[in-house]
Amino acid sequence: MNNTLLRGFATISFWAADLETAKNWYTELLGIAPYFERPGYAEFRLGDYQHELGLIDSRYAPKGSMEGPGGAVMYWHVEDVAATLDKLLSMGAKEYQERINRGSGFVTASVVDPYGNILGIMNNPHYLEILGSA
Repeated sequence: MNNTLLRGFATISFWAADLETAKNWYTELLGIAPYFERPGYAEFRLGDYQHELGLIDSRYAPKGSMEGPGGAVMYWHVEDVAATLDKLLSMGAKEYQERINRGSGFVTASVVDPYGNILGIMNNPHYLEILGSA
């Protein structure tokens, strides 16, 4: 058993005032439909470890949630940051942080989706190393 307090990424939740439009946008981006839905919520499983991306109607956001993008940036590993960034921008996302080569093969960028959520993308050699050892 792993004794680390934070064991791994499980689910990230994004808020959307128009859940149906957000669900359609992410279905187009990801090329898959949500695997689970209930009123006010849709969830996708994606990637090598089937991580969960939940879309939640913003009516259910905690009181005092800030307006506009903010908080931590969750980076998703992608093979080609430039191509993925181009796709996101062509779908109406707005650049949050430009593409940055951080050295040793690490490249990052982030956008704000049309619903105000920050979506980080990254080419991460460490991710590939861990994936290869699994």
